[in-house]
Amino acid sequence: MTLIDTPAATAGYLARLPKTDLHCHLIGTVRASTFAELARREKLVLPDSAETIFRDINSLPPDPALYADTRIPVPMGRSADEPATSYSLFKASEWVVSVLQSAEDLTRITYEAFESAHRTSATRHLELFFDYLPPHLEKLGYRGAVEAYADGIRMAERDFGMTGRMIAGIDRSKSGEHAVHLVQQIVDNPHEYVVGIGLDNLETAGPPERFIDAYTLAGAAGLKRTAHSSEHAPIAANTITCLDALGCDRIDHGYFVLEDDAVVERVRADQTPFIVAFTTSRRSWRPWRQASIKAMVDAGLNVILSSDDPGMFPTTLAQEYEIASTSLQLDTSTLRSMSLAGVEASWLPEPEKILLRERFVREFDAL
Repeated sequence: MTLIDTPAATAGYLARLPKTDLHCHLIGTVRASTFAELARREKLVLPDSAETIFRDINSLPPDPALYADTRIPVPMGRSADEPATSYSLFKASEWVVSVLQSAEDLTRITYEAFESAHRTSATRHLELFFDYLPPHLEKLGYRGAVEAYADGIRMAERDFGMTGRMIAGIDRSKSGEHAVHLVQQIVDNPHEYVVGIGLDNLETAGPPERFIDAYTLAGAAGLKRTAHSSEHAPIAANTITCLDALGCDRIDHGYFVLEDDAVVERVRADQTPFIVAFTTSRRSWRPWRQASIKAMVDAGLNVILSSDDPGMFPTTLAQEYEIASTSLQLDTSTLRSMSLAGVEASWLPEPEKILLRERFVREFDAL
């Protein structure tokens, strides 16, 4: 199958294509309108409107010395589309977290994450990262917070015919002991919607080796495991550490695996799922992301598109598929295969995965 005749027809087809989103941070899904409303309620004074802040989120280039002589050159200058005033993704996330005050707020943003994914991108299954509770929400307790998220998922499953799961984010800027404590909470409070853990935050802040104990504990309890890897650190070996020492079932990002042919051969042979996104808060890196993902696809790696932080970048999963079609020139057959690979890489129980796979095939046929 080749590209559909017109860009508009292609965009319409890709918007309706059923999808999974396996790498999506809950705080990064919050709508600007919801953030604005909650900020007014909490009397949070912002330097600009919520819409402008989200529109102008932009991470500036890092230390260029880290990225000398990479196989795909990493841009170090600023890009033409960068705003005059840039807002940090981390600062924007901090503001959003600060206005979340109750279980009802957590349920609301979870439900809205599913609603947006359903309406904009025909997402059928969504797996959301959630982070440890900030001090002002500790009153809910771990179990209370998870139940609030779960209420949002249950409502979305009822209203949109979706399925959903939660992934507990491990902040790699914190200690290994902190990670073990968080995983122990999960193990001591099992929940049907919390199916795994994922190592996040800047890869340069914490090597994967720091978290072996936490990941071993999670694996022994039957939790699935993933990690942001070979994303910020230009080190392919980090991904091997995540697979072999942390026991990861899949990898988030992974672009720098291209630095080592032996690593590429290993992950191609194993068909390790790489959950990737073209759009990043580091705007100057967006063309590099496209070139890297194209190289990963060309190398035969198991690449699956995600939205990452769709509310804050901003983007949608459908837009990520459209980038794959227009900029990478991937045909609809390849994108359908990528969509179906998301079902296989999901953390649904096998009976539910079978049903989702059958649903995708029916929807493919209808398209």
